[in-house]
Amino acid sequence: MAEKESCIFCDIVAGKAEAYKVFEDEKSLCILDINPYTKGHCLVISKRHVPWWHDLEEDEVMSLFRVARMVARRMMKSLSLEFVCMYARGRRIPHTHIFLIPTAKDDVLDRFFNALERFQESPPNLMRLRDKGQLKEALAILREAGYHD
Repeated sequence: MAEKESCIFCDIVAGKAEAYKVFEDEKSLCILDINPYTKGHCLVISKRHVPWWHDLEEDEVMSLFRVARMVARRMMKSLSLEFVCMYARGRRIPHTHIFLIPTAKDDVLDRFFNALERFQESPPNLMRLRDKGQLKEALAILREAGYHD
């Protein structure tokens, strides 16, 4: 990392920035997210500055996901959750971090992922609408509706 660059997660690991530490081991650190989606929303970060989790060393990946699993299980028990949403990032803050978000059916995050999954599943349905039979049917319906105000 260049001398002028700054990384909040590196500062947290080094003890130079404040954080609400939940758990840590030799390679990973779990902290509360200061901009939480829900109560208990955590970030699991690698202690070494690496933007993408898949570029970490094997032992770092093992630590990262072991800590994520352990904290998620504690979240499930202590917060009486339905599930914990997990996803990895490194884009906005270029330092590997895994989001652990306590989630319940039909909350904001659950609705977002449901919408994303529906979007992912929609291309076959949209392709069917391009079928000539479907287009002719739509045309007939619209023509039958008339243009009377």
